Amino acid sequence: MNNGTDSTQFQVEHTDHLWIEMKDGVRLAARLWRPITDTPVPAILEYIPYRKTDMVRARDERNHPYFASHGYACIRVDMRGSGDSEGHMPDMYAPAELDDARQVINWLAAQEWCSGRVGMFGTSWGGTASLQASVNAPEPLKAVIAVCATHDRFEDDIHHMGGCVLTDTFEWGATLPAILGSPPSENVGPDWKERWVERLHSLTFPLENWLRERGRGTYWRHGSVVHQAADLSVPILAVGGWSDRYSNSVMSLVDARPDLVWGVVGPWGHHFPDHGAPGPAIGFQAMALDWWDHWLRSEDPAQPSLPRLRAWLREFETPQDKITTRAGQWIETGPTFEQTTKVSYGLSELTEFATLPSDVPAVPFIGRNSGDTGYFGRPGGLPLDQQEDDDLSLVFETPPFDEDCVLYGAPELVLSCKINDEPTQIVARLSDISPDGVSARISYGIRNLALDDQLDLVVEPRVSDPFELSLRLHTTAYRIRKGHRVRIALSSTLWPLICSQLNPGSASIMNGSLKLPLMTGEPQELAVPFPPAEDIPQSKSHVLLSAPDLVRWNEMSEGAADLGWHQPMTKIEYSENGTTFGYETRARHRLEAQGALSEVTEISHDMVFDRPDGTAEVSVTLTSRSGNRDCTVEAELRAHWNGETMATRTWRTSLNKS
Repeated sequence: MNNGTDSTQFQVEHTDHLWIEMKDGVRLAARLWRPITDTPVPAILEYIPYRKTDMVRARDERNHPYFASHGYACIRVDMRGSGDSEGHMPDMYAPAELDDARQVINWLAAQEWCSGRVGMFGTSWGGTASLQASVNAPEPLKAVIAVCATHDRFEDDIHHMGGCVLTDTFEWGATLPAILGSPPSENVGPDWKERWVERLHSLTFPLENWLRERGRGTYWRHGSVVHQAADLSVPILAVGGWSDRYSNSVMSLVDARPDLVWGVVGPWGHHFPDHGAPGPAIGFQAMALDWWDHWLRSEDPAQPSLPRLRAWLREFETPQDKITTRAGQWIETGPTFEQTTKVSYGLSELTEFATLPSDVPAVPFIGRNSGDTGYFGRPGGLPLDQQEDDDLSLVFETPPFDEDCVLYGAPELVLSCKINDEPTQIVARLSDISPDGVSARISYGIRNLALDDQLDLVVEPRVSDPFELSLRLHTTAYRIRKGHRVRIALSSTLWPLICSQLNPGSASIMNGSLKLPLMTGEPQELAVPFPPAEDIPQSKSHVLLSAPDLVRWNEMSEGAADLGWHQPMTKIEYSENGTTFGYETRARHRLEAQGALSEVTEISHDMVFDRPDGTAEVSVTLTSRSGNRDCTVEAELRAHWNGETMATRTWRTSLNKS
């Protein structure tokens, strides 16, 4: 295992901009780092829409120069329709995007400086693109690293959960057009402004698709490798974090393809692990270098001597908005969870807090203490003490455990229930209750009862007919200490995480059971520790000009709630191209429960590019209004160059429950 302290082996040649032409004539913009050597070397690709020239330039320089200095040709490519690349992006994971990735891989392998062996990696969109490229992979692709990636775009992404609309989709619905509507740099030529205007007028509003496609269906299955696991064809290092919305992907992929997938799940949110928060962070670059050295150096590599799954084993700690270092330890296990057995608890046998049958509470404000989903790695936003929400919910609770137990995998709730009038949703929160009564959330799950069991189709309501529902909660690795209890709390709302007013019906629980995946032996500590996180590169080409703390609020008044967050303008200056990039985001959620329910989500995202040739400003504002049966979204994009309006785009879309 690389300990992160070995010296570099090569000097690095850097090309800030080059073109890669696709078969349809569209040129993708790339940034390249190559070791100075006459010997062909393996190549490593990162393929994302996040603007190589400015938006994530500093992050790119943590990874690519490091790998290049150890003998790899490293390339960062802007997807078509983004950054300096040509073309248009109509939606995420469009067919052209997936085809372009394969063309870039083959282009890399054909370069005289490449050995013909290619690796691919990325976080979030880049990690998901790496997974997608692993399906019947092109021959030169030999291994990938997928960080904070989704394997299931419908169930484990930021758009839906259990068939319910997440309010994260509104934030991303505002942010993505701002990114795609930002100008190319002068790298593309003197006609950059004309290209920008043309791009602005061709810009789409993908949120319309995300809201329209209410079931999993063909739309969401496209690009979801969970449905193509048998066709994954190269080794995958799947890396995630328990505080991230995408955390389910790692255990699920390891379980589906234990012959091809190795997993790491840390305590952090939506980050590369070297900047993992909450910590402890780990040395991603050194860990990745070991992976690349194993799979890309040899024509016929053997299976690596790595644990199949390494996970941060969490345990109880006092809930708070922001935690620097999580309580717990690293453990390692084999591929098939053979150390785990499901222990079942009948709900009717558990509790003195509720009797069965019983209605699922629909109190609008349940969820105010759930934090956010870890989307985009924002600081803070961790779940708070759940007791206030528990008091409003239908609660079942185990007796105190008489010894330490470890949850490892996905808890499952099996319910016998019925719909009383029209479909609603059921939310289940699993919490660790300390001896002094603090409720710390372990996991949770959501299910839209208007969809079938596969979450594919909207079905006719099964009003008054009892049926069995299996609700799988998020995977976890969690130690329950002796004397603690486990609580399951049920509700039909989780505001503001889900757009709750779209399913206003009610349901009753007749009976059920809670199945906990308990590890049968003591967890095994890591035989080889992870390399420590490093502050790299030592010499930086950027300066952080401003980074104000994110501000959160969570206010309650008579029959109304107002909560949200504001990231004030953050600016970073790049000396190499004389550009300063800045961004500011605000999210506000308001719920009125007096009279008719009314839910409003407001998002604003602003981006500023101070360049040697002038200043570009791009902003998107979005407002979503939900009532008992519908949701209407209005958004406006404004783009300016040196104060002059270049384009204004407006969109309006709606989702009607009926």
